[in-house]
Amino acid sequence: MEFILLVTLFVLSLFLGVELINKVPATLHTPLMSGCNAISGITLIGAIIATDSSNTELTHIFGMVAIILSSINVVSGFLVTHRMLSFFKKK
Repeated sequence: MEFILLVTLFVLSLFLGVELINKVPATLHTPLMSGCNAISGITLIGAIIATDSSNTELTHIFGMVAIILSSINVVSGFLVTHRMLSFFKKK
């Protein structure tokens, strides 16, 4: 029963994330991404803690997937922010 609840929560959060990203205009996407890096960092820390405290193999797999995806999100967010800020440097 707990597994079904967790999968349902995961699927709902996936749909919510897609809907939120699709509603943001392209001109605001990059500035909002730099602000979301802190949230992604919190997600990364939460995934590490959850993976460490889990007891089953399935939760270890899901935890590792969460760690990998949130790490990609944090790194790419900083790269995009760095690129955006380089447009404003004087040459």
